[in-house]
Amino acid sequence: MKKWARALYQPCLPLGRNGQRVTGCEEHILLSRKAAAEGMVLLKNEKSILPFEKGTRLALFGKGSVDYVKGGGGSGDVTTAYVRSLQDGLEIKEEEGKVQVLASLGKFYRENVSAQYAGGIQPGMTAEPEIPCDLLEKAKAWADAAVISICRFSGEGWDRKGIPGDGDFYLTREEQNMVDTVTANFEKVVVVLNVGGMVDTSWFCDSEKIQGVLLAWQGGMEGGLAAADLLCGDVNPSGKLTDTFARTFDDYPSSAGFNESEDYVDYTEDIYVGYRYFETIPGAAEKVNYPFGFGLSYTEFAIEPLRAGEEDGTICVDVRVTNMGSRAGKEVVQLYYRAPQGVLGKPLEVLGAFAKTELLGAGQSQVLRLKMPVKAMASYDDLGKIQASAYVLEAGNYSFRIGNSVRNTVKLDYEYQAAQTVVTEQLERKCAPAALKSRLLADGSYEELPQGGDVYEKNRLIPQDIDTLEGVEPDVQGITYQEKKEWRNADRITLEDVAEGKADLRRLLAQLSDRELAGLLGGQVNTGTANTYGMGNLPAYGIPNIMTADGPAGLRIREECGVYTTAWPCATLLACTWNPEIVFEAGAAGAAEVKENNIGVWLTPAMNIHRSPLCGRNFEYYSEDPLVSGKMGAAMIRGIQSQHIGASMKHFCCNNKETNRKDSDSRVSERALREIYLKGFEIAVKEAQPWTVMTSYNLMNGYPTSCNPELLNGILREEWGFEGMVTTDWWNHAEHYLEVKAGGDIKMGCGYPDRILEAKEKGFVSREEMEKCAERILGMILKVD
Repeated sequence: MKKWARALYQPCLPLGRNGQRVTGCEEHILLSRKAAAEGMVLLKNEKSILPFEKGTRLALFGKGSVDYVKGGGGSGDVTTAYVRSLQDGLEIKEEEGKVQVLASLGKFYRENVSAQYAGGIQPGMTAEPEIPCDLLEKAKAWADAAVISICRFSGEGWDRKGIPGDGDFYLTREEQNMVDTVTANFEKVVVVLNVGGMVDTSWFCDSEKIQGVLLAWQGGMEGGLAAADLLCGDVNPSGKLTDTFARTFDDYPSSAGFNESEDYVDYTEDIYVGYRYFETIPGAAEKVNYPFGFGLSYTEFAIEPLRAGEEDGTICVDVRVTNMGSRAGKEVVQLYYRAPQGVLGKPLEVLGAFAKTELLGAGQSQVLRLKMPVKAMASYDDLGKIQASAYVLEAGNYSFRIGNSVRNTVKLDYEYQAAQTVVTEQLERKCAPAALKSRLLADGSYEELPQGGDVYEKNRLIPQDIDTLEGVEPDVQGITYQEKKEWRNADRITLEDVAEGKADLRRLLAQLSDRELAGLLGGQVNTGTANTYGMGNLPAYGIPNIMTADGPAGLRIREECGVYTTAWPCATLLACTWNPEIVFEAGAAGAAEVKENNIGVWLTPAMNIHRSPLCGRNFEYYSEDPLVSGKMGAAMIRGIQSQHIGASMKHFCCNNKETNRKDSDSRVSERALREIYLKGFEIAVKEAQPWTVMTSYNLMNGYPTSCNPELLNGILREEWGFEGMVTTDWWNHAEHYLEVKAGGDIKMGCGYPDRILEAKEKGFVSREEMEKCAERILGMILKVD
């Protein structure tokens, strides 16, 4: 096929075998179901209540059994042909002869939820109805066990609530009444949680009345059936938590200041996020219900360390994993290190590496090698306690522990000994805070931080109400591709010439007028099924209009287009697989659907840290841990770009709250920024080189991320070696010409070329700076098929 034929002519040619479409195909849906089952986490299984024995009679309680939430709202939503609820999934198992399901109870919930939908209530936001007395008595007399289902919905642009009794993080009063009713009437009770982020677990953690709990997350379009696969034992659970589940919302260190102001968020807990806080800070360990890395199986595994040592600057640990039970299953092995407290202070435990076994039958073993660079154990010295703006490996003994959760480990005999303190990487002070007053230390005390510094001056060119630009349609640049021959000069260099090696890209750019160049630096009109605009669109120079599409839970196409795509499990569930290979497969399959629908850039993966349970978009993000986030993000990027589709890694960076997201300032120390909030992005850039990076809406330490040269040119490009282009998030509140100066290449969903040209005329931005951005945009387009 001719290069860019999809972008230019919109043929929508199928990519599957024998001319079949891959979009929403059976193969992709089966992969979605497989991934969903692998990432669900079994939290509790007392008296081996799970899996259900063949023929078990089940009564499903809770509107969540039919009001299934496949994923979150906003950019993470997907239009699908169908969605299977837990009720649907267990009814399929009934047809297979695995279990029996009380039909009248399912009928009640379906009718109730359908009526709420008809009244304008969105899926996942419905109210919990009271259980009719006659149905309760019927279920009590008939069923062997009760299954309680709780669902939660959150989305882009708003945050969750952490108020007891008001729902969301905690149960609603109606849900609590339902739980109390069920546990009072049934001896065997299992809970299924259809949620996208951290929720209260105290109501079942220590309850003798609830024997089994499956954290089913939001499993995409086949999530209900995937959960049924696990409940019935067709799949053995192997998911592990990538977040710490505390006893209460207030136990998370971010909770006290999360809602302090809409204008800023102070990251006072510093590097002590998630398990780094709970395993380190005095008194915090007792606040945990389920620790990081935890997850049960229907079988037992033995993890035997074989050898450990340092080889050419890398810590290598070999372990043998043996399935000691009677069911086939997979195990996740986690390597943690403990660094000396030294001068800088450290978390007690830090995840250094992980690996997952293949499916091991009863008695089978597999030897895994876990590797981590020695320099990964260094800490960033932002205040110059040892050496300013440097990663420092402090002198002392570094010990290692191996296991299947942060609290279920054994100490290795081997220790790495650093005879003296060593600077592993000397950098420069970048993105330091100007208004963060203090930060937490390992002993639970706080240290004061320096105040003051550079402050971003908004709209330095001409005062402008940026809010009025929301949703403005992009300017149409010139003409359609079909008409271009009438406009093209015979001597004009085109992007086709560059693609064929006949001309240099910079020579093409030199031909463009200032206005054409400025226009290229903004988003372009939608074509076909796209609704998030395009990039490029200069037909007279052979530059196609490359469409973008939302992610990360699947290709997002508006319902009115009539195209049904595959809804993948939410990112948190994918992370809980601890399996980069299946994440790669999901990325490649999703990208094939993107490509088949003539779109060239998929706006995923989203990689922000789970700093607080309340962030409305946590379902789009992977983990509280940057190593997990980085490895999973890198796998997704590699999968996407294996199809010659551009991944857009987002939201760069510190987008950990949705309230006032376009103007809120994330105030974070340079150490926490580099060790926690940038580290996952850094891993993904160095391992996978995404074609694009999307900046976040928020300010970070007083500067909009989209026009921060220290972040974009300094850290991203110069330090990490990023080779791609940078896009803004859509209709942010930053000045376009300042983004150009900072290395932000394109403003989406549209640019403001008149502002850039006025800035150039006044000497605030140069033609050279504009060409650098355009060169990176066209470089990305050259990679797209």
